[in-house]
Amino acid sequence: MQNDIFTLWQGTTPLLISVPHVGTRLPEDLKPRYSDVGLQVDDTDWHIAELYDFAADMGASVLRPYHSRYTIDLNRPADGQSLYPGQNTTGLCPLTTFDNVPLYRPGGEPDEAETARRLEIYWKPYHAALQAELARIKAIHGYALLWDAHSIRSVIPHLFEGELPVFNFGNASGASCAAGVGEALLELARELAPHYPAVLNGRFKGGHITRHYGQPDQNVHAIQLELAQRSYMQEQPPYALDATLAAALKPVLARLIERFLAFKPS
Repeated sequence: MQNDIFTLWQGTTPLLISVPHVGTRLPEDLKPRYSDVGLQVDDTDWHIAELYDFAADMGASVLRPYHSRYTIDLNRPADGQSLYPGQNTTGLCPLTTFDNVPLYRPGGEPDEAETARRLEIYWKPYHAALQAELARIKAIHGYALLWDAHSIRSVIPHLFEGELPVFNFGNASGASCAAGVGEALLELARELAPHYPAVLNGRFKGGHITRHYGQPDQNVHAIQLELAQRSYMQEQPPYALDATLAAALKPVLARLIERFLAFKPS
């Protein structure tokens, strides 16, 4: 399934992989409103789709958007409520980069009406597709597994202190999946890549997608993995993929996906 907003590959297993921040498009009619920094879409989850390019062959469904999070953030709730109250973060229609640099030229920021328009055009279709695919999977298998795939620069002082661990698993502090699933994935990551720090429910506990759709009591189990980008790419423009690092990381990701797929709710 493909349109101007997203592409969906429908698989044969209980797993859906969502990659909501890989898009790089900005709508042509909005580009004059963005600052020079905003036009660079620096805070993209670069190369994540390539890292997970094995997933379709493993039978997973894969959902990915075309537009940048600078258009609208698909991993934020529609009402714009903060996922991390009291901490620095970015919103539904971000006004700044992760480094707190303005994304818009003065006066170009989206107002309430513009935010509502973007919700209708970009946010709602992605989430309708996500919800429908989980329902399709659940109808076939009796349960659904959701893996929300992300990446981020290792050092962003505005958002967190120090250097981020490489593997940042989140399951909404245990609320978005069955007990023990997050812990098993964390243990496996540490076993397979002991040179890379790993954590569960650290700075990133899972965004809106993980928290909203992960409903273990309804047999939908969700995990978010936020990768520190130093593990597979250059973290400065032009954000080039490091082929050697990526080749070493992809088998680890594949094993993690296999472990998640091996989970079957009782």
